[in-house]
Order: sequence, then structure tokens, then C-alpha cells
Amino acid sequence: MENLEKHRSIMKAKFAELHGIQTDQQKNFPQPSLEKEYNKSDKLIDLIKPENIQIPNNNLRNCIKERKSRRQYSNEPLSIEELSFLLWVSQGVKEVIKRFDKAYATLRTVPSAGARHAFETYLIIHNVTGIEPGVYRYLAIEHKLLFLYKEEKLKDKINAATFDQQFTGNSAVVFVWSAVPYRAEWRYHISAHKAMLLDCGHVCQNLYLGCEALKLGTCAIAAYDQEKIDDLLKLDGKDEFVIYLAPVGKI
Repeated sequence: MENLEKHRSIMKAKFAELHGIQTDQQKNFPQPSLEKEYNKSDKLIDLIKPENIQIPNNNLRNCIKERKSRRQYSNEPLSIEELSFLLWVSQGVKEVIKRFDKAYATLRTVPSAGARHAFETYLIIHNVTGIEPGVYRYLAIEHKLLFLYKEEKLKDKINAATFDQQFTGNSAVVFVWSAVPYRAEWRYHISAHKAMLLDCGHVCQNLYLGCEALKLGTCAIAAYDQEKIDDLLKLDGKDEFVIYLAPVGKI
């Protein structure tokens, strides 16, 4: 058990250790962008605006009561409307806060320490009506879907990256959240990492509740091959890396 102690440290508050440390924000270093840059000429897919989405079960009490992990999905595709709603409930931007005419922070449908929102949402799409299979990224500020690339044997690769948990390949779409740690480290330095783990839980719980509202199934996954999943999404594994996954499908 003594070897586990150092790994537990990430779960502990480190505010006392911040004494004498200047964060990059305090040093007046430039703030990291609220969202990864993208080529404006790349293929963008319009999503359904949240206020126009029809929700079969709008009863929060029932959604919480019925929430559970579901690993078996039908072959029925998700609609763009359903996907739009799940993206909005898990990372949707309600307001962009500006300071000196520059985007400073975002207020979203989930809480985040210091409104840092240090995540990007990637989608491995297998079966969504009107969207070709491939790898995509959600542009939360724009509420649009960015096509990244097609990938041969995509189902086999996501299964392999999740230690052959076959329901990832059998889902309609896999939500994959990456962490961009510096967004939070810029403000909180060594105390940022615990908060990011908590924040990611908020994101996934909202996805669960969104799925229950739409009568869909999902199952959070923290067991995955870090190198394989980072390689699949073409992430460097250092300044950005996968932290959580959740397949979604019709039940």
C-alpha cells in the first residue's frame, strides 16, 4: 500500500503548496485560448440550436432516478438533433465573458473551477443520420461540429484502445474528452489537476442525464490505452491528452 500514496496526491488540495508560487496569470502571461484553433476553411457541420430541440423526457427527477450505465445498443442511428442536444448539455456555451474586448472565459452548462473548462470534446462517429463516419471535434463556442478525418477500421481501433470493450465500437458515437491542462494551470498551477478531474465528472454526468432525457444509453469509460487513444485522435499526449470516454447509442 505504501506505493500508492504518491498516486493519491493528485486527489488532495494543494493550496498550501502554492505559497510562494506565482501562477502564469499572476505573471501576466498571455491567457491560453478558450478553444483550440481550427482552419476556417475546414468542413463545419451545423448543429441544431438547443432551444429548437424536442426532448421526450424533460423531467429531471425521472432522469436522475433512471440514470445508469448502459452497454448494449441497437443499430438505430442517432439523429443530428439528438447529438446536438448531448453536445450542448455536456459542454454547451451559454455566454462568452469578454475583458478588454477579448474572450476571457465561458459560462457553460457544466461548472468548472475558475471557468477554465480545460477540455475539448471529440466524437468518434459510427452511426449518426446525415453525418459520415469519422473523427470530429465539437466547437463549443460556435456550437458546430468540425470534421477532422476519416479513419480506416475505426470501430476496430476504438475497441482496441478501450481494451476490447466491444460496446464502444457498437455504439452510434463515442464521446471522447481530452484535457488541455495549461488552460487551468495558467491560473491554478499545481492545484489545477484535482479540479480538472472533478470538472470532467460534471461533464460526463450531464451526458448521462441528457441520454436519459432522450432515452439513449451511455457508459463512462476510464479504462483505456492512453497511447492508442491519443494516437487515434492525433494528440501529442503532453499538452493535450484523452482523460475520459463515453459511448452513446439507442437502447
